[in-house]
Amino acid sequence: MKGIYTQQQAHSDFSRARGRAILSRMQNILNTDRDNLLSFNDVKNILKPKNQIYLGSRTVPIRQIIGSEGRYRDFNKFFLPRSDHLRSRWQRVDEAHIKDIILPPIQLYELGGVYFVRDGNHRVSVAMAQNVEFIDAEVISLETEINIKPSMTTDDLREALITYEKNLFYEKTDFLELTSFSQLNFSAPGRYDVIYNHILVHKYYLNEDMEDEIPFPDALVSWYNNVFIPIMDIIREQWLLVNFPGRTESDLYVWLIKHWDFMKKKYGAYSLAKAAGDFSKKYGQSRGRFFRFIALLAGRVFKRA
Repeated sequence: MKGIYTQQQAHSDFSRARGRAILSRMQNILNTDRDNLLSFNDVKNILKPKNQIYLGSRTVPIRQIIGSEGRYRDFNKFFLPRSDHLRSRWQRVDEAHIKDIILPPIQLYELGGVYFVRDGNHRVSVAMAQNVEFIDAEVISLETEINIKPSMTTDDLREALITYEKNLFYEKTDFLELTSFSQLNFSAPGRYDVIYNHILVHKYYLNEDMEDEIPFPDALVSWYNNVFIPIMDIIREQWLLVNFPGRTESDLYVWLIKHWDFMKKKYGAYSLAKAAGDFSKKYGQSRGRFFRFIALLAGRVFKRA
């Protein structure tokens, strides 16, 4: 009789959890990322952690578990089950919880102060549904400089990493103090390192004609005035940004200088302006060219007036 009651209770618990999952999806219909459980591999690809350490067994706050390695599509942001096919296994775990049966520790990755499930997704889901505060786990920690908040989406993580890289670049180079350009912004991580390498390459070529090593700040200012700003001028003169929605002028600088180098290697002498036009034609959105035409037309009308 007690076994039947336990089965009925577990069946009811799962149905309640499924209902909450459906309601959560409806509430986040306009922003589905807010309802999605984070993929550990996606987060790892964004943050690129350096080292990993086995921390052993420990008790972990259940609300700090925000993602999964392999089952992130089966559960939502709050580990509520997204499909009825999870019922059988979920209910078995819930029955064990109701009967106070001790289950093996789950296995987790720790990254940025939060946790991702290696093994034990159903146990985490049941624990959250039952308002359990802590759970036993074996933990492997991966090193990153980024602190992750439980509410973050992958886009939030990407923005946090870009901001971290930006602050690091400014601190290392004194870019803001040495230049008048305050809009060195990127839409993806890794590009501040590209800029830093561009400055080092420019410094290398400057040093070829000098007896003494040119200081890094002087090389940065020279790169800024003789490389970066001329390319910015071309980007603005050709209204390239309208062909690349969601991107920045700094994004276009990185892409354009790479495309220009490719065209010079392929054809020999090749102007920057021509490379910019070719890049926009090949990779820009067609609707952007329409807005560019309107903008150029408006500029001509303004000049005539």
